[in-house]
Amino acid sequence: MAPPGPPASASEPVFTADFDSREQWLAGHSWAYPDGGPVNPADNKLDHLVEDPSYSRSGVFRATRRRDGRWDTGLLTTEGSPEGFEVRAGDVLEARVRLPEETGAWPAIWTWRDGGQEVDVFEYHPDNPDLLELSNRVRGTHLYHRSPSVRPGGWIRLRTEFGARSVVWWLDDEEVFADGRGVGSSWHAYLIVNLSVCAGRYHPAPDAGTSEMSYEVGELRVFRPGG
Repeated sequence: MAPPGPPASASEPVFTADFDSREQWLAGHSWAYPDGGPVNPADNKLDHLVEDPSYSRSGVFRATRRRDGRWDTGLLTTEGSPEGFEVRAGDVLEARVRLPEETGAWPAIWTWRDGGQEVDVFEYHPDNPDLLELSNRVRGTHLYHRSPSVRPGGWIRLRTEFGARSVVWWLDDEEVFADGRGVGSSWHAYLIVNLSVCAGRYHPAPDAGTSEMSYEVGELRVFRPGG
């Protein structure tokens, strides 16, 4: 399959992530978590969200073990930030990501608004070392995609088109999933980039000897074809 070209009619991105920007991103707080955080045990997470810039603002999203059994974790969201950027139907997100190596790590790039509107650009768990989880929770579709380029510590390129009629995912310039459902023409949502830590219900919790984990987002841009 031929690699996709640049998004139609969009030579410049409408959003280029600067994770250190306090205008673009809010750190350590998300309404995708109960009461905005800092914890979310019902979702099988050991997270304790922190605002500390060393956990997210460099583009390296970190988690460190706490004495109470939870993990201080990095999360950034455009929700509540001064700019309040939202992805819209038809937008195309491109990102370059270094996957984590440690068991229990749960990185993701996803969207959220008003209790839902979630589309997962990707989720990953190193206990399934070659598998990416791609989900449109707005319309109930998902794919578990296996690839030899997906591996702990490896770099991958992601691209997701939030189509009104079909959400389409690419991995390393190859289309891997078109869900045929889409998000609807009026859909819009905020971006979240974070590293969660598994509590053990669906994926193993961190090994006892692990005290820190991380993954990196080297680039994240959003294009708006025709915009």
